[in-house]
Amino acid sequence: MHHFFAYLFRMKNIKRWGLMRSLREEDLEQHSLEVAVLAHALALIRRDVFGDTGCNPEHAAVVALFHDASEILTGDMPTPVKYMTSGFTGAYREIEKNANQTLLNFLPELLRPEYEKLFEHDADGKTYRLVKAADRLAAYIKCIEELSAGNTEFTLAARQIKASLDEMKMPELDYFQTTFLPSFSLTLDEM
Repeated sequence: MHHFFAYLFRMKNIKRWGLMRSLREEDLEQHSLEVAVLAHALALIRRDVFGDTGCNPEHAAVVALFHDASEILTGDMPTPVKYMTSGFTGAYREIEKNANQTLLNFLPELLRPEYEKLFEHDADGKTYRLVKAADRLAAYIKCIEELSAGNTEFTLAARQIKASLDEMKMPELDYFQTTFLPSFSLTLDEM
């Protein structure tokens, strides 16, 4: 008996934004889907708008689906805590790595190599950077949604995440923010 997929389907039980008062709860499963959609879009923009023919949008989407899989075992660590000190950050990365290995060990031996490629964030730096940008973008969209609903709890987080997006200096990210991001502040009737 192999437990890998049963664990993956528990993503819906892992709540995000634990330190914040949210008007709409978000779980790891929702977040992973949103990051996959955004990673696919960013990769597509990189390939089709900016001409990087080596960019694979489908691969970026699948890597994004698993980017936080370790949190099935660790739970969601709030960003301010995760990056509190370099020592803590390093220790947490080691915990994430061990959690990923535990999940991979729940697979039959024959399937493990393909999933290992998806879990190794450093194996393909270009894809991982796209997924990281999509992850931050998803967090920023969450902030926009909460602020649009009147929840000022997300004001500082929105400002900090926006600054981190701008620091990434990725043309595909800038394109997405200019072309698509304004819609997230509109109501359904305004769209």
